[in-house]
Amino acid sequence: MAAQYIAFDIETAKEVPGEDFNWRPHRPLGISCAVTLASDTAEPRLWYSKTPQGQPDGQMSQSDAQELVQYLSGVAAAGYRILSWNGLAFDFDILAEESGTAKICKECALGHVDMMFHVVCSLGYRVGLDKAAQGMGLPGKPSGMSGVNAPKLWARGHFQKVLDYVAQDVRATMQVAQACEQRRKFEWITRKGTKGSMPLTSGWLTVREALRLPEPDTSWMSSPLSRQEFTAWLDVI
Repeated sequence: MAAQYIAFDIETAKEVPGEDFNWRPHRPLGISCAVTLASDTAEPRLWYSKTPQGQPDGQMSQSDAQELVQYLSGVAAAGYRILSWNGLAFDFDILAEESGTAKICKECALGHVDMMFHVVCSLGYRVGLDKAAQGMGLPGKPSGMSGVNAPKLWARGHFQKVLDYVAQDVRATMQVAQACEQRRKFEWITRKGTKGSMPLTSGWLTVREALRLPEPDTSWMSSPLSRQEFTAWLDVI
C-alpha cells in the first residue's frame, strides 16, 4: 500500500544577500507563506497571514505559524507522513523559530520524510529538487523563478506568483516521492548531465530512520557534508 503523504514547503520573508543563500547569519527570516498538499487531494492548501483588508500580509504571524505546526502534527498523528525536500535543515528549523513550538517541530522533523536528507545519508551529497524531477521525467521548478527571488516578489505584492511557485514545489515533491516508490529507485540529473541512480527498495526513510544508515564513503570529496549540518538545530531543543 502506498504511503499517505503531506508534502509541505515554506518561503521566507526576509531577503538574504548573495547568491549562495547563506541564511543563518540573517535570521530570523520570517515566513511569507507555506503550502501543504495531501497525497489524497488534488489541490494544495495555502498558508499565509492576512491584513485587516483581507490581503496577504508581509509575514506570517506567530499564531498562524502555530496553526500550521498544529496541522502538520495532527496529520502525522492521523497516519500521514510529512514529506519535504530539505525540510529538516531549513523548513522545520525556520518554522520552529517562527512558531515558538520548537519541541513539536523537532518531533515532526524527526518523524517526517526529507528525501534530500535520505539522499545525503546514502550518498554523502545533496541533490536539488529540480534535478531530481528531471531525472524522474517529471515537471520541475517553474522557469525563471527560484526561492531566492520569492521574498523580494512577496514584498512587492506579487503574492500569486510566489504562491504558484511554492505550490509547484510541493507538487514536484509529491510526484518525485511517489514515482520513486513506484519504480523502487531514485534517479536524478548529475552536474555532468548524466543520470544518477540510487536503489530505493524499502521506500523513503524518515529522518530518524535515515540517521541510522551507515555513513557513505566520502573520502573522494574535498568538502564532505556532515549530517550535523542538517541536525544541529535539534540539539539545542
